[in-house]
Amino acid sequence: MRTMAAPTTKRKREPNRDSQSAPTPPAPSQALTGALESERATFGGDPNFMASLARGLTVIRAFAQQPHNQTIAQLSHKTGIPRAAVRRCLYTLNQLGYVAANERHFSLAPKILSLGHAYLSSTPMVVSALPFLDQVNAKVHESCSIAVLDGEEIVYIARSTRTTRIMSIDLKPGSRLPAYCSSMGRVLLAHLPPLDLERFLDKVKLKPLTQRTITSKEKLLQVLEGVREKGYALVDQELEIGLRSIAVPVRNARDQVVAAMNVGAQAIRVSTREMETTALPHLRAAAVELGTLLYPN
Repeated sequence: MRTMAAPTTKRKREPNRDSQSAPTPPAPSQALTGALESERATFGGDPNFMASLARGLTVIRAFAQQPHNQTIAQLSHKTGIPRAAVRRCLYTLNQLGYVAANERHFSLAPKILSLGHAYLSSTPMVVSALPFLDQVNAKVHESCSIAVLDGEEIVYIARSTRTTRIMSIDLKPGSRLPAYCSSMGRVLLAHLPPLDLERFLDKVKLKPLTQRTITSKEKLLQVLEGVREKGYALVDQELEIGLRSIAVPVRNARDQVVAAMNVGAQAIRVSTREMETTALPHLRAAAVELGTLLYPN
């Protein structure tokens, strides 16, 4: 592994080697560029806001889908950040041990795990949830997970997969999915304050991930209303054909919805009726028990 040379203040203009050696760059991530633009609009006039730190965190997030062997050109294209700024971010992250450099390619280094571990080890919900997820998993023999809402996506914070079932989506703590077409996302959206839900709907783009995906905001609002009334969300192959999931809210001791818990299964094996009659009671019981352990900060 070779470390990067420190950036210099003056240097000759050279051909862009990154773009010459790199394959066709992927389309820019709307989530990343949108988040960066939102930060600029919100904090642009705030003298205490560190734009350089915001850019560095955006560069780290750009490794999410491809954690290895990305070039400065690719990362710049994904994030919308100028190449010179991306290079400075990578240089700093490399010097601190969070990014590894090899020629003109960059990868996340193992030390980056310490950032996520700090959250997981300091969040009571993560530690408390695992026994309940295992309990549901043991009873229904399907994967059981818990997630929280982060912008337009849900983030998995704990998961129990003690089963021989093979799922096509490889999910683990830290995985992200669109909130609008996932069962846990719909549970969390359904319990947002009205103004926050309105803002979400103004920003989100409802893409048809399958032919079953709801792409009408009016229809999604109706579904979310039903989720609030029934107390659970069931998503049938809207995220991916062949996958079904059912989710319930996790409420803390003050009855605030702080997370969602779900069971996912292959549609060929488990009907929607079975999800409601078999998995739902166990999910609800586990969510209630977990909620009694969660106290607001």
